[in-house]
Amino acid sequence: MTENKKIKSGFVALVGRPNVGKSTLMNYLVGQKVAITSSKPQTTRNKISGIYTSNDMQVVFVDTPGIFKPRLKLDDYMDKASISSLNEVDLVLFMVEPDEIGKSNEYIGDLLKKVKVPVFLVINKVDKVNPDKLLPIIDSYRKFENFKEYLPISATKGIGISDLLETIHKYLPDGPEYYDPDQITDRPEYFLVAELVREQILKLTAQEVPHATAVKVERMNQHVRGKLKIEATIYVEKDGQKGIIIGKGGKMLKQIGINSRKQIEALLGEKVNLRLWVKVQSKWRSDPSFLKQIGYDKKELS
Repeated sequence: MTENKKIKSGFVALVGRPNVGKSTLMNYLVGQKVAITSSKPQTTRNKISGIYTSNDMQVVFVDTPGIFKPRLKLDDYMDKASISSLNEVDLVLFMVEPDEIGKSNEYIGDLLKKVKVPVFLVINKVDKVNPDKLLPIIDSYRKFENFKEYLPISATKGIGISDLLETIHKYLPDGPEYYDPDQITDRPEYFLVAELVREQILKLTAQEVPHATAVKVERMNQHVRGKLKIEATIYVEKDGQKGIIIGKGGKMLKQIGINSRKQIEALLGEKVNLRLWVKVQSKWRSDPSFLKQIGYDKKELS
């Protein structure tokens, strides 16, 4: 943290239903991958902070899990992580896609009525819709009566991002730089490494497998022959899922490892020797003690 430098600074929560582009936006803003992305919903499980710093502003973006009605203990954790963040920030960005409101966004919109800080409606993926359709979409959200700003953007194309940052600057209070200007996330490296492995599982495996997986980095502190040795365990819930991740002759696990290693080396800036194991942990998503063991600890919510 830089002492005695007064700028606009604060914490901004990104909320919205799964797969609306929150992680993509945060990665774009900080200029580097700090949150994994996937075409499959419910990719983000923990609160992850990305730090944007300019000459006159520092914004700590909190990328929350997508809000949806809970069914499992893990789902309940993810919803509480999202909702708890709304009471700890200076601004909330409610991200939606350019389509009709739907029940999920109705649910989130009602939650946001209780928020005391300013809330912006951020309409993402506007590059995929005719501009004439935007105004009716914006008008449909006016019934919630609590949005201070309505901002169309595209997190993949960079459309509207400068307007978004200017508007955030207008609303943030004067404050210090909370983090060093070069820092882009508050998460430790082993967490980011585990997430990069999970990202490849999301991208490479069948629909029923990804959300039954968790990744835990067991060791990441030893260099052997000039390479950082990383050992990680992939947990699944069923033997069949283990078979899919390992693949015929170990082919799928090898591909997950190759793709993950490239991403990890880019993140860490050094050569990596990555070793992966797959273990079955039955019904782990509904087991509070196991969830705590692999890092989904309710202490993170405080």
